[in-house]
Amino acid sequence: AVVSTQSTGELKESDVGTECGLFEIKKFGDEYFTFLTKCKNPKACTILLRGASKDVLMEVERNLQDAMNVARNVMMDPYLVPGGGAVEAAIAHRLIEKSKAIQGVGQWPYRALAEALKIIPKTLMQNCGVNTIRTMTNLTAKHATSGSTWGVDGETGNIVDMEEFGVWDTLQVKSQVLKTAIETAILLLRIDDIVSGVKKQSDIEAEKMAGKFQSQQPQEPQEE
Repeated sequence: AVVSTQSTGELKESDVGTECGLFEIKKFGDEYFTFLTKCKNPKACTILLRGASKDVLMEVERNLQDAMNVARNVMMDPYLVPGGGAVEAAIAHRLIEKSKAIQGVGQWPYRALAEALKIIPKTLMQNCGVNTIRTMTNLTAKHATSGSTWGVDGETGNIVDMEEFGVWDTLQVKSQVLKTAIETAILLLRIDDIVSGVKKQSDIEAEKMAGKFQSQQPQEPQEE
């Protein structure tokens, strides 16, 4: 409630909250902050972030926002998939196996998508400083023989079982990433077709204009 008064003696119990267990004021730097803690039925909270500089504070805020988004996604869609590039490597392996059963040029879209998905585990390997080709070969062999939960340890670059390693990604984010990537690729291919068609039409018009200009130029008389 908002009370318009200048005297604390006029305040009533119904005007203020009564379920706060501890009310205290703390000073951080040059500013004072009010803390209401140990509440009986808390409905909201405030997170106070501190950093040595503006850049550090922005980075802390971004990491907190990412963590809260992950928690929200898990609450809305409580399904997880193995992390560390395991999902991308598993889908790439299935696509390559599928392409082997297709004859002609129809197999190349499957292989192209598989190579695009391998970029995720390859990037993790490059960040760890390991041999990308050798490690990617070992990861592909693991998916072919030992299951689809094998991925890359982001610290050492080793191939580990993500189910035992405890690294998971949310299914909602992974599915949305794949949908967005495929839709973007389709959109770019369509735009390229349209742009190439416009370019060809402009070339035709340019050739017509050039031919008309040459026909209008006077010809020099030939010497006998």
